[in-house]
Amino acid sequence: MPAMIHFLLVYDYAQEKLLREDVYLDATEAADAYSKAEKDLHGREDLEIVLVGSDSINTIHRTHGHYFKEGAQSRYLAGV
Repeated sequence: MPAMIHFLLVYDYAQEKLLREDVYLDATEAADAYSKAEKDLHGREDLEIVLVGSDSINTIHRTHGHYFKEGAQSRYLAGV
């Protein structure tokens, strides 16, 4: 098992749901996918696109849990 798994997440704040949850074992492939998503979705202020690395999806659920909860909103955008 690789030391690092990469997760590309695309969250839609308007719909309050995770649109994409792609998994990559190769860091270069993950970075390329992230760049493509940023380019394809450029200008979509309702979306948040993140690439995070971790040992497991369970860790991502703990550290980025707001993306996985129905009706979730980033704590950084609360009150904005």
